[in-house]
Amino acid sequence: MKFILARKIEMSQIFESSGKTRPVTWLEAGPVFVTQKKSKEKDGYVSVQVGFGKTKKEFRIIQSPTSDSQLPKVGDKVDATAFKEGDSVNVSGISKGKGFQGVVKRHGFHGGPRTHGQKHSEREAGSIGATWPQRVLKGKRMPGRMGGERVTVRNLKVLKIIPEKNLMAISGAIPGHRGSLVEVRG
Repeated sequence: MKFILARKIEMSQIFESSGKTRPVTWLEAGPVFVTQKKSKEKDGYVSVQVGFGKTKKEFRIIQSPTSDSQLPKVGDKVDATAFKEGDSVNVSGISKGKGFQGVVKRHGFHGGPRTHGQKHSEREAGSIGATWPQRVLKGKRMPGRMGGERVTVRNLKVLKIIPEKNLMAISGAIPGHRGSLVEVRG
């Protein structure tokens, strides 16, 4: 399994030879070093912990390897050359926090009518329950904090790799703000 930690730099575009432009996100991909290895016997699961800059993150191996030799050893270096141009990857990150938002922005409600006796309730949620069971049911879509959640974008393409600068260009948008830590899995 290919994986690497990366820092989101910016969004840009790449011009193809056919004249089309492709939106890309530039990532500073590694290098990361394996700092710890966890085994089934000792920890109850198989994983590898890697460090990037001042951060450490654990990667749990989903498919159980047939032997311990398939996992990287402590001290091994993983860099952008682990991926090739054209690879399909999944990228996970923490989405931008948008603060406290109403139901129109948070859940896509269309709001109330402008007429028929409704004065200032164009963006309100409306009724939140029936007369019984005299409480708000769990899971009711209401205003609240939006964003700041872990999001995974699947099947993005690696368009360009510059190994001497540890840069990767991945097609499309990636969750998070500039400078945020993302996880790229092959």
